[in-house]
Amino acid sequence: MSTEKGTQEQTVTVGSSRLLKGAALLAAAAVFSKLLGTLQKIPLQNIAGDGAFGIYNAVYPLYLLILFLATAGFPITVAKFVQDRAAARDHAGARRVAAASALLLTATGVLCFLLLYFGADVLAGWIGTAAAAPAIRSISYALLLVPVLSVLRGYFQGYGNMVPTAVSQAVEQTVRVLTMVLLLLYLTEQGAGDGDIAAGATFGSVTGAAGALLLLLFYWQRSKDRSVGRREAAERSAAPGEAARAGDAGPAGTQEPLGRLMASIGAYALPICLGSIMTPILNLIDAFTIPRLLLGGGADPAEAMRQFGLYNHGLPLVQAVTMVASSLSAVLVPAIAAAKAGDPAQLQIRTERTVRMTGLLGLAAAAGLASLTVPVNVMLYQSEEASGTMALLALTALFGTLNIVLAGVLQGLGAVNAPALHLLAAAAVKIGGSLLLVPRWGIAGAAVSAVLAFAAASALGLAEVRRLTGAPQRPGSSALAPLASAALMCAALGALQLAGGPLLGALAPGLGPRGQASVLALAGVALGAAVYALALLRFGAVNRAELEQLPGGGKLASALTKLRLFPQGERL
Repeated sequence: MSTEKGTQEQTVTVGSSRLLKGAALLAAAAVFSKLLGTLQKIPLQNIAGDGAFGIYNAVYPLYLLILFLATAGFPITVAKFVQDRAAARDHAGARRVAAASALLLTATGVLCFLLLYFGADVLAGWIGTAAAAPAIRSISYALLLVPVLSVLRGYFQGYGNMVPTAVSQAVEQTVRVLTMVLLLLYLTEQGAGDGDIAAGATFGSVTGAAGALLLLLFYWQRSKDRSVGRREAAERSAAPGEAARAGDAGPAGTQEPLGRLMASIGAYALPICLGSIMTPILNLIDAFTIPRLLLGGGADPAEAMRQFGLYNHGLPLVQAVTMVASSLSAVLVPAIAAAKAGDPAQLQIRTERTVRMTGLLGLAAAAGLASLTVPVNVMLYQSEEASGTMALLALTALFGTLNIVLAGVLQGLGAVNAPALHLLAAAAVKIGGSLLLVPRWGIAGAAVSAVLAFAAASALGLAEVRRLTGAPQRPGSSALAPLASAALMCAALGALQLAGGPLLGALAPGLGPRGQASVLALAGVALGAAVYALALLRFGAVNRAELEQLPGGGKLASALTKLRLFPQGERL
């Protein structure tokens, strides 16, 4: 009995280790892909200018929304359905799930392709510029490829094999960015207009999806060959009466009808889809409102799209911050769900700590980006123009990270529809804010409405989490230490720019404005992180017990204790 128990424990340990390694690999690939996908907008603006940059940023959210409508939730859903069948050794049933999902998603993908391709002129008119139509048609072809891509990723994840998904994500983004840069260089050299240049940039999504799909089809064929080999070996070694049970499938009569299986898959994926599409909706609201409101204020179409491009200067940096929260959110759902099934007190502690640490990270990013917008703007976009708008948008880094993590927490608590409802409220705030503020303040008004929208969603999410966990309301004094730490960081960054700018101009005039701005921005990131972290420790916003929960935090906590960086008399 003890030997059997030991074998079971060893199996569980090996399975958990494999799952953790797979999750780490998938998280690393996601970070790489999101970082590459976010930062690829910078060479687009540098090479093509703000006109083409504005068109691209008006079209891409439209594509993302339709893509999410067509595929969101399906990789997770397919993984779940495949995992259930694989656990029962019904491998033919797992492949049937993949086939049903591919059939369902391909149909929606074709419909969405037709909507974008033949409706491009109408959609471009809604955006406010006919120059957006070629980019809409260009990106529509990706909808013929991405559905099957999503199904194959979910299939392999269902078997616990994260390698195909991770590698395909890296390949997709790499091919996408290479295509975009090559077409940008070619089209700008040919003197193409902003609309055609934006179409070349969006076509990278098509080639990226094609490259990833070819790779996954290779993995799919290899897995089928191995499955056939295992089945033949099992049949040769099985006794005559067991040969029928050695196959992959259960009895043919137990197969679920394809239509019913497709309905089950769609019903399971729908709540996940609702929670995913709202962020693209917020971006799409900007695409359909800001250029038209600017046109109504007297700007011509080219200037409206240039202003929209300026508005989007700050978004890649905010998205680079929130991608960290996205990776964290991927592990929150099972962690919170496990705590919910166990000790309620532990659930409160884990949830509160997760939300508070996310808030500290988001506050640092928001305050730091807002303080460094001028050197960062010059470093990335060669101009100080719209730095004030960029500083306002930086504040969404705080609420954006909170929203992503709160959505993960709420899903772990079983409230899968709550994030969608909260972001619907945020969408209403965004529309109302833009209608009211853009005619008065231009793109700065759009930035203010974005901050208000994300803040509203965060407030609703926090209230719902507290209701579900029974966590007590915290006094406002608990925010004083983080706010004081952020204020110290902003003061340090302001002093760095006031003193460092003239100093670099005198000591290194050969660097030029962009080189000097790059030195200030990178030095500011290091200085801001150090000042903020030390201030959090000294003010008691992070204690030793919390620090020890982090990877490698025990050694770090010991070193900081020796340096007397924790406040005196701290209770562990």
